[in-house]
Amino acid sequence: MNCPICKKPAEMSKDNPFRPFCSERCRMIDLGTWASGEYRVAGGKVEDKEHPDDRKKPRLLH
Repeated sequence: MNCPICKKPAEMSKDNPFRPFCSERCRMIDLGTWASGEYRVAGGKVEDKEHPDDRKKPRLLH
């Protein structure tokens, strides 16, 4: 199997702690891509609704 990042052969055995990647470098590149939001899951537009717990409650001053 090839590494999904660099396309070099990647060992899929338990001896490769970075599988399915060929190296720690490729694993970290993939993590960075997820963290930056570059990977997206296809789907419809979601309406942004306020959650009831997010409403600011009035503070009582004593």
